[in-house]
Amino acid sequence: MSSIGDMTAGSPTRSILRFSLPMIAGYIMQQTYTVADAVIVGQWIGVGALAAVGASWAVMFLIMGFCNGACAGFAIPVAQAFGAKDFVLMRRYAAGALRLTAVIALLFTVVTTLLCTPILRAVNTPADIFADARVFLLFQLCSIPCIMAYNILASLLRALGNSRHPFYFLVGASLLNILLSAAMVGILHMGVAGVGLATMLSQAAAAVACAAYIRRHTPLLLPHGDEWQPRHDMTLHLLGNGVPMGLQFSITGIGIVMLQTANNALGTVCVAAFTASMRVKYLFTCVFENIGAAMATYCGQNIGARRLHRIALGLRSALGLSLAYFLFAFVLIEAEADTMMLMFVDSSETEIIGQAAMLMRIACCFYPALGVLTVLRYSIQGLGFSRLAVMSGVMEMVARTGVSLWMVPAMGFTGVCLGDPVAWLAADLFLIPAIILLYRRLRRQMSGAGLIEQPKTVCQ
Repeated sequence: MSSIGDMTAGSPTRSILRFSLPMIAGYIMQQTYTVADAVIVGQWIGVGALAAVGASWAVMFLIMGFCNGACAGFAIPVAQAFGAKDFVLMRRYAAGALRLTAVIALLFTVVTTLLCTPILRAVNTPADIFADARVFLLFQLCSIPCIMAYNILASLLRALGNSRHPFYFLVGASLLNILLSAAMVGILHMGVAGVGLATMLSQAAAAVACAAYIRRHTPLLLPHGDEWQPRHDMTLHLLGNGVPMGLQFSITGIGIVMLQTANNALGTVCVAAFTASMRVKYLFTCVFENIGAAMATYCGQNIGARRLHRIALGLRSALGLSLAYFLFAFVLIEAEADTMMLMFVDSSETEIIGQAAMLMRIACCFYPALGVLTVLRYSIQGLGFSRLAVMSGVMEMVARTGVSLWMVPAMGFTGVCLGDPVAWLAADLFLIPAIILLYRRLRRQMSGAGLIEQPKTVCQ
């Protein structure tokens, strides 16, 4: 039971930090190997190969956004059942989540690999990097079952408050990925195919390690007997949480694809700059993302335990943590953005370095908006209102589409730099009033039913 974390008691700030820190560290490790892949490709193969690796980034964000979002959504009923201490129901939901994940992984892998070439043409992949981009994307698409297997198992562990062990497995996979990429590119001279194969093998290793840990150390989570039997009502409930959460990321991804399509049309230099800056940017933004992800489990457990007052306290704590981190990130990025880009290209590539650093600096000025977005959106999902959270993804998609259609043609790469900030602000315009109205509604419903007793310091 030491691997289980109950977030329905104790300090909300400590609970959120204890849960989110391993996730942040794990995500940093995951992004570190994507940075390492880009460094290996950019320095050992060339700028063209770097652009090829990044040309399909938005496409993979769109596809994996749905897959990973669905996995996280499937885990919300598990967290709610755990908070209510209904362990039989929890295991039934876990069994259903595993079945649905297997079906989605198979479907997405088959369909997307068949459409690989049309996808790259649709996003304006430059002709001089098309062949390498296709090879790399195929390997990424074939990795979907491995990635989803790890994500659903990690999500189930996190639903029980255990974010440490998924972090350990991700660290191991990240280190393995870096070593394999270096060996396959530097020794075997496999080019971008080696980088793609290294990703597939490392993700498979993470999934196997996570499954072995659950079987040995978290038997509470393992369904047995008739708990494996499908139940129509529970399947619908899982889909009601997972599909909207997946669609939210996919809808966001559509806007990102539109933005990358507009950027790809600007040429190979802009593609390389976008690739380098995105690799570093996600090292910084993962902190906001994982503070938000912690709130999904935190809110799921506390709404299951009928402790609504702790949700308000948790929101304040998470927003405070996000603001404190922004101050650190702002100082570092503004001072060192150009130096960071030297990891990927030679110092003589001044145009690429300048554009990539500009994107980093503009984006970091709007990180507070991103912090609000992630905390509120994941909290709404944890409360069980995934469909409502989808609307924030719609706002992001509309904003990025507008930037792609009007600002990028008019402003060039500067317009690309404004894509994320405009999208974050648009989503916040929806999320802030939504969480206020939702919290008030839940307080009225639960108080009227006699399900909660809130402290005066929270109500007043």
